[in-house]
Amino acid sequence: MNDKITPPWEWLAIPAPHQQAFAQSDAWDRRTIADHAIERAAATPDFVCMVDGEGEYTYASLLAEATALSAALRARGLEQGDVIAFQVPNWREAAAINLAAALSGFVVNPIVPIYRDAEITLMLGDCRARAIFVPQVFRKLDYAEMARRCQQSLPDLAHVFTVRGEGPDDYAALVAEGRNLPFERPRVEPLGVKMVLYTSGTTGRPKGVLHSHVTLQRIVEKSGVHWGLKAGEATLMPSPVTHVSGYANGLEVPLICGVRSVLMEAWNAQDALRLIEQHQLVGTVAATPFLVELAATARAAGTGIPSFRFFACGGAAVPNDLIPAANAAFDNCKAFRVFGASEVPLVTFGWPQDEVLAATTDGEVVDYEVRIVDNDDNDVPAGSEGEILARGPGMMMGYADAQQTAEAITSDGYFRTGDLGVLSANGAITITGRKKDLIIRGGENISAKEIEDVLHTHPAVKEASVVAMPHDRLGEGVCAYIIAEGEADAAALAAHVGASGLAKQKIPERFEFVEDFPRTASGKVRKDQLRADVKAKLAG
Repeated sequence: MNDKITPPWEWLAIPAPHQQAFAQSDAWDRRTIADHAIERAAATPDFVCMVDGEGEYTYASLLAEATALSAALRARGLEQGDVIAFQVPNWREAAAINLAAALSGFVVNPIVPIYRDAEITLMLGDCRARAIFVPQVFRKLDYAEMARRCQQSLPDLAHVFTVRGEGPDDYAALVAEGRNLPFERPRVEPLGVKMVLYTSGTTGRPKGVLHSHVTLQRIVEKSGVHWGLKAGEATLMPSPVTHVSGYANGLEVPLICGVRSVLMEAWNAQDALRLIEQHQLVGTVAATPFLVELAATARAAGTGIPSFRFFACGGAAVPNDLIPAANAAFDNCKAFRVFGASEVPLVTFGWPQDEVLAATTDGEVVDYEVRIVDNDDNDVPAGSEGEILARGPGMMMGYADAQQTAEAITSDGYFRTGDLGVLSANGAITITGRKKDLIIRGGENISAKEIEDVLHTHPAVKEASVVAMPHDRLGEGVCAYIIAEGEADAAALAAHVGASGLAKQKIPERFEFVEDFPRTASGKVRKDQLRADVKAKLAG
């Protein structure tokens, strides 16, 4: 066996201090998804619970494959508590990897496929991952080669496994190997760390969000009830299963709610329409642009997709007229806005039965306590704007970093979302802005600081300030304001960011060259004025 790797969250108490009240109540189902899988495989072994573009899993076949994979990983030296990462598209193998981890008590680290060397190396190094699963090749990119490049500077990363590739370190070979090995399931602490998921922060350093086996399960269970999801039904998942929304509502909802999950490898509205009709899908949780395109495609096809009942959307800004316009295209589907984050998944579950509130607010607070506070953490009067603080049994255990955790969670256990909003008397949150310096592009968080740091390494850049700008389809795009001290043009700076190893959607789509930035008396850049400036220029 390899020497045991000490996780960066070793300092974390189990349960975390802000979770003590939930641990002492009946708020949590103490079963892991492995427990759920075993129960469902025994009760309805032949139910098809997972479908992708290449095949399907029944409960029985998913459990058998995950068990074999888990046995093979242990034979390769992985131990309970080790981190296994997976940067896999919406392929059904992701569900088996996730379940295999739960069976043996490995900690999973989902990584969105858009990330490249710089982000991957930082994430794997921070959580001290022992193994990673990647596609051999996906969309012409050799992920295996990229992972092995990263491995050279990651001494803890012992294994690079491929999916849908070949050779002894491929997923299929591991499963075949594991089917011939004995498997004794260890006891796994349901309140212990199950997942570390990295999210962009204002400092440019991604934060490792920690969830236990019971936190995300609580969100999936409660949202399923709120949306009227019934066992035996089927839902669509076009969002990445390595994102918190796709992970919970794509990989885990079949085991917790007893439904079939239909995965889309890439979003295409016509393909989505076909899948909805073929599988009689009842709903989805996805980015706002997908709702707009699905509604337009349904109108053009002359169908109201009658089986579809709900569309929970968020991430990008949602204009008030978007919800009723989309609903008009459907026979029975009700679209609504939701609000949450990796740290506090789904603070609101939306208003499926009230189109006005569904269109004009960001959802109904369910299963969380919410405070709206001023800069001194004082509660503001009802209906007034302030920062949104939230706590509940579905919130994270903390960040991998103790200092980041202390800064993010108040002494009474509320998470500081960094979002500004208003809470109405009927429990509706309306987002009005953000304290955090983040750009939300199509539902993905992008750190402005991370891009600025790269721009500052260009010899022609004296100072850079990156802000969000309006984007018709994705909600927000990336705009870079530049104070130059040499010959610089937009194409050269875009190429410089692209060559840094950052994901391509972090390359600014617009550059504004200025003599200076608007600043406060202390010299801090007034990014609110920069955002207003680019908004006005785009409108003009």
